[in-house]
Amino acid sequence: MDEMRPPAHSTRILETLAAIERKLLWLSAWTIHNANNIRPNPSAEKIGGHQASCASVTSIMTALYFDALRPQDRVAVKPHASPVLHAIHYLLGRQSREKLENFRRFGGAQAYPSRTMDGAEIDFSTGSVGLGVAITSFSALIQDYVQAHGMTKPGMPRARNVAVAGDAELDEGNIYEALLEGWKHDVRDVWWVVDCNRQSLDSVMPDRQFGRFGGLFRDMGWRVLTLRYGRHLQETFSRPGGSSLRGWLDECPNSVYSALTFQGGAAWREALLLDMSKSRGVRAIIDPLSDAELARLMTNLAGHDLGTLTSAFVQAARSDQPVLFLAHTIKGNGLPLAGHKDNHAGLITTEQMDEFRNAMNIRPGHEWDRLEGLAQPDLVERVLREVPYAQPLFPAGRRLAAPVVTVPATLPCPRTAGRRMSTQAGFGEILSEIGRAQGESKALSQAIVTASPDVATSTNLTSWINRRSMFARRAQEDVFRKNKVASMVRKDMRPGGQHIELGIAEQSLFLLLGAAGLAHELYGARLLPVGTVYDPFVNRGHDALYYACYQDARFLLVSTPSGITLAAEGGQHQATNTPLLGIVQDKLATFEPAYCDELRILMRHAFEYMQKPDGSAVWLRLSNLALPQPARELNAEHVIAGAHWIVPPTPGAELVIAYQGPVAAEAEKAFVLVREEVPGAGLLAITSPNRLYANWRDAQRRRREGKKTRAHIEDILAPLAPGAALVTVLDGHPAAHSWLGAVRGQRVMALGPEHFGQSGTVAELYREYEMDCDAILDACAEALA
Repeated sequence: MDEMRPPAHSTRILETLAAIERKLLWLSAWTIHNANNIRPNPSAEKIGGHQASCASVTSIMTALYFDALRPQDRVAVKPHASPVLHAIHYLLGRQSREKLENFRRFGGAQAYPSRTMDGAEIDFSTGSVGLGVAITSFSALIQDYVQAHGMTKPGMPRARNVAVAGDAELDEGNIYEALLEGWKHDVRDVWWVVDCNRQSLDSVMPDRQFGRFGGLFRDMGWRVLTLRYGRHLQETFSRPGGSSLRGWLDECPNSVYSALTFQGGAAWREALLLDMSKSRGVRAIIDPLSDAELARLMTNLAGHDLGTLTSAFVQAARSDQPVLFLAHTIKGNGLPLAGHKDNHAGLITTEQMDEFRNAMNIRPGHEWDRLEGLAQPDLVERVLREVPYAQPLFPAGRRLAAPVVTVPATLPCPRTAGRRMSTQAGFGEILSEIGRAQGESKALSQAIVTASPDVATSTNLTSWINRRSMFARRAQEDVFRKNKVASMVRKDMRPGGQHIELGIAEQSLFLLLGAAGLAHELYGARLLPVGTVYDPFVNRGHDALYYACYQDARFLLVSTPSGITLAAEGGQHQATNTPLLGIVQDKLATFEPAYCDELRILMRHAFEYMQKPDGSAVWLRLSNLALPQPARELNAEHVIAGAHWIVPPTPGAELVIAYQGPVAAEAEKAFVLVREEVPGAGLLAITSPNRLYANWRDAQRRRREGKKTRAHIEDILAPLAPGAALVTVLDGHPAAHSWLGAVRGQRVMALGPEHFGQSGTVAELYREYEMDCDAILDACAEALA
């Protein structure tokens, strides 16, 4: 344990902070109680909330928000402390009473902190445990990146990225993946403050678990400050018999400690006397104390001691070294359910709340008054106005802004027509040409930052990396080049590099993309992040991808190679569900081009769409199957909208073949044969079932509102006969296309793999999973019959 220096603040300041702390405890508990017991609830279901989890972290958040944090600092708060965070902003005048009264209600303050729903005061959404902690490390890395590239405004102070975490969050594997990446990239200015209340939803945490955390973090270059006992206990330990008392507390199992806390002073006395009745020094300490005084002494943990907490934060702020604070607390501290093993979702009864209100000097009917019950409200109000965190460093508020990067009308691109190329290779060449570009494309190339979980080479980022180098806080020479060893990839690492190298951890990729995709609002620097990953392993990182989208982070995800077209690799590398993920994932526009001319249109669209207020992140699903590239003119708007005709049908046509992605070649072969029998048939290229479906649903909603509108897919299918059949095929689950029949009530024969693949040739797998020319022809015959 690192030794703490004496408290940094005067008694008067600590007393004022203590008054704020008590007010936060009251407001957070009352907000939850009001939602469950006072507010009308038509459904009669439990609204929920976590009063005990709020109580355990109130002191920590008081010391942070009202003393340690600066305006530029960025904070992720553990999900279950959401009411405390809302109460903090309420005291600071940044949250409305109406929002608090409607906590967990439609239009009210959210159950868990949300950037998109709760507004500008929330730096990072939290809710999926562990991810909110880990993203602070990647946000610190992005801060290093934008500052090394000179992208921040002059005089912009460095932010500290702070996570207030529950101890159970340290069970999450993404925490340690982020920890390792942070060590590799030497991240600075990160604090993780762990609320060590030792209780989770189902259990009391094992005693020996906390002892392991310190070693893990120290090995990764972190400073570890274990804040276990408060000042009252520390003073008691210095008295005769105090060392014995400390030894007893050090060895007291977490489960026993929690139970004694709930039972109170008499139980504490009985347990101490049972074990140390012959210790005259211990008896001299505890005998003069009443049961209430003994209970207060034995529960005087550092995580509830404002003097210890503020001192620790002042001490840590002297260095930019990342710091882990293990702050021991009591779950439910100050509430009747403190220490009880079932208090995670427990709620204070109405009778208990009345007693709590009286103890807080709150008059009935004044529960929401900001300064109600405080002995010196004027002093507290003055302190609230002077809180460093709340000072107007940024005139526009906590959300910064950055100029939009101009995207050229067309992207620089090598000649593709007539070549056999895959969209994966086309992506690498287009990005490489952007990296080479000058003039109007220079701003675009400078804004792009790429990342990949150890698959940069196999996802065709090599040429881009060779042009733009890898990022590192300090320059590192390429040992292979130095020793004249030939290699495809130049491993030059420098502060000006534009590729961030990651290990094999897809969660880390999506957390990095999430942080980079918020850089314009966190640091005032516009980045256009591009992340590449094998398509099947989007599933492995989907929790973090979902999290990044929930925060409305802006980035371009390129997943490649995809589907059973990755034939020789076998079933585990042949994802079929990712087109469905693309349809259902909010805040993520998903495309799958078959050819490189479509890809170039969609990449340009992505870089522009990522920056629009009503835009989102973009996902391109690509393939490594080389196809002959056509020479043609495309309607870019239709490519972006999700579908365009390769061969338009004649009016009243009875049949359409529609394809998505690399199965284009099979569909085209089948179409040539079908046209001999059905001359008016059409051939449709689907570039995005996601965009088609979203636009169709939007058109339906608008029509219900009385507005005249048509969806793009409705216009596309309009020439067909009412009973026409659609035969669709993609290298993905056919349900991605099955919905098309609902647009005009037409029959759909949807082809695509529905089961795990296997090793083989592309032709063998296409035949086995009914995606080849013959399968398409059979489906056409059945549809026409």
